[in-house]
Amino acid sequence: MVVIFIGSTDLGSSHNSSRILGPIIRWFKPNITPEAMSQVLYGIRKAGHISEYGVLAILILGALTKTTRHPRLFSTALGLCILYAATDEFHQSFVPSRDSAVRDVAYDSAGSLIGLGICRLQASRRRAEKAS
Repeated sequence: MVVIFIGSTDLGSSHNSSRILGPIIRWFKPNITPEAMSQVLYGIRKAGHISEYGVLAILILGALTKTTRHPRLFSTALGLCILYAATDEFHQSFVPSRDSAVRDVAYDSAGSLIGLGICRLQASRRRAEKAS
């Protein structure tokens, strides 16, 4: 959560991330158009949302699994991730170089679902291995 919070400051703004990612993208595709560059950077940023919240969901589920026997661990982990995503976007609304968007909460939620889906798939594989 600290990593996500720091990324929500000016350090993670599109201006700063573009200064790092832009030259890397240009190295792979030197003649990329500005429009294509913008689309690639947008995709990378949204993939970042999805992956960071996928990891967060896995970590939260792991923590909940170790500390409680609550019957709805997956929904609790998902709810905590969505709540954090919403508060993170609220935080970004106060950072001048950032903007806040509900669609980013949707990307974060999707990433959380993917992370939890990976956990569920892994758990079912373990159960199948134990049964056989």
